[in-house]
Amino acid sequence: MTEFVQPAGLARAKWALLVGNFAIGTGVMATAGTLNDLSKSLNVSLPVAGQLIAIAAVVMAFGAPMMAGWVSGFDRRRLLTWSLIWYAAGHALCALMPSYAALWPMRALTVLAAAVFSPQAAAAIGFMSPPAQRGSNIAFVFLGWSVASVAGIPLAAWLGETYGWRVAFGGVAVVSTAAAAFVFWGVPNGVKPAALSLRAWKGVFTHPVLMAMVAVTALQAAGQFTLFSYFAPYYKQVLLVTPGQLTLLFVWFGAFGLVGNLLLARYIDRLGINRAVLLTLSAVAFSLLVWPLTVGVISTALVLIPWALGCFSCNSAQQARLGTSAPALAPALMALNTSALYMGQAIGASSGGWLLSHGGFGPLSWFSLVGVLAAMALSVWVSRQRVVVSA
Repeated sequence: MTEFVQPAGLARAKWALLVGNFAIGTGVMATAGTLNDLSKSLNVSLPVAGQLIAIAAVVMAFGAPMMAGWVSGFDRRRLLTWSLIWYAAGHALCALMPSYAALWPMRALTVLAAAVFSPQAAAAIGFMSPPAQRGSNIAFVFLGWSVASVAGIPLAAWLGETYGWRVAFGGVAVVSTAAAAFVFWGVPNGVKPAALSLRAWKGVFTHPVLMAMVAVTALQAAGQFTLFSYFAPYYKQVLLVTPGQLTLLFVWFGAFGLVGNLLLARYIDRLGINRAVLLTLSAVAFSLLVWPLTVGVISTALVLIPWALGCFSCNSAQQARLGTSAPALAPALMALNTSALYMGQAIGASSGGWLLSHGGFGPLSWFSLVGVLAAMALSVWVSRQRVVVSA
């Protein structure tokens, strides 16, 4: 097929990939939403249960670039469909695991699908899009993560608090199966971005500005997930919320996360990508700065608004920045950015677990803030550099 598809076909592909990212996002974040029941039913501490987030994130971090090279010659319609089928089957099997020792390796295998889907979906839509629409279309398909935050993740949290984490994981399996069918219907045949040579991979790894862009993602993710990973136990133990209130707080966060990504998709071309990244990070940093001042559910909900507006839109802006900075290297860059995102999550979840076991919830927001501020500083440096990629 030609590089660009007709508008109607492009619109179908965009919506299909958005739905796929919704399933991926719901499954990735389901562990955080069901952490209370996971800890209780598997008879492990909260920090140990939280390591499921870190384990999955490490697998996705290393899997994204490794899988990107292996799948480079695959037709994206079939690749993305089968990755969602794998994801569905994996979550169904996770729900059947009798112990933590049996669950964590199954969880690790399951999230290999996430290591494939999100970066390859971004690369595929970038490949199909005209250059003028590339940034906004990449941001659009990542709206699926925001929709997951407003609908999928709160539902998983409610199912986990009400019926148990196994029911929540089963729900992810059902959603992923439906998403696989939608992707198979919506993505055209013949989408095959050019395979990257070893020389091209070397060019990415040795390019200081591109690698600095990727590092921005790692730093902000590590910062955010130091606290974000433990939202559910924080709400329950510190705010003393009911299961319904806990779900509403996740819905609240997700709703503003969706608004943030919608605003980004609409205004990113007008703002400029570098400014958009800095704006989203600034919103997150503001919330973390005032987080210690919260004293109850209402004040916490208000402080969550800027964080939610910047949380998911930040990564969408990062994907757009990478996709437009070096379009020929987009498959590798998207994979590396996904790797950085998940590695940051692993570092954040692990650090947060250690801090929680040694100092309680108090230090989490301050360590989160340090990571986000470091990401902001590096992003400012990146915005002042010129990206030159040799042929």
